Amino acid sequence: MFDDTSLQGQMQGPRSDEQTRLSALDTALRDALVHSGCCVQVDLTPIAQQAQGIDLRSCGGCEMDMARKVGATISVTGWVQKVSNLILNINVVARDVTTGKVISAGSVDIRGNTDESWSRGLSYLVRERLHPSDW
Repeated sequence: MFDDTSLQGQMQGPRSDEQTRLSALDTALRDALVHSGCCVQVDLTPIAQQAQGIDLRSCGGCEMDMARKVGATISVTGWVQKVSNLILNINVVARDVTTGKVISAGSVDIRGNTDESWSRGLSYLVRERLHPSDW
C-alpha cells in the first residue's frame, strides 16, 4: 500500500513511478522472505479481488482471515508512507496466522524518492529490523 500524506500528493495525485516502485518493492520483499528460508510464497489469486482497495493495516484483522484462506502460516503486511518527495518510510509487520501475534515489525526512513533509495531501504529493513531467518 502507498500512503501519500505529502502536499505534492494532495495537489498532483498518484504518480506512476511510485506505483512502479511499490510493485517492485512488493516483489523484492516476497523474494527476500522466501530466500531467507522463513517463508514459502502461497498463491494469492483466490483473495486478490477481495484484497484490492483494502487498507490491510486497519481492516480489523481481515488480512489474517485472507491469509488463512490461502493456507499461509505467516501474514506480512507492508506499506510505504510518503511524507514529502524527500522523506518516505517503508513499514512491514509479520504475524503468526494461527495466533495473530506479531512475529516481527520494522520501519525504515529513506531520503529520496528514487528506485535506489526504495531498494536500499527495503534491504536495510529486512536485514537489520525484521530478521526473517529468525522467524
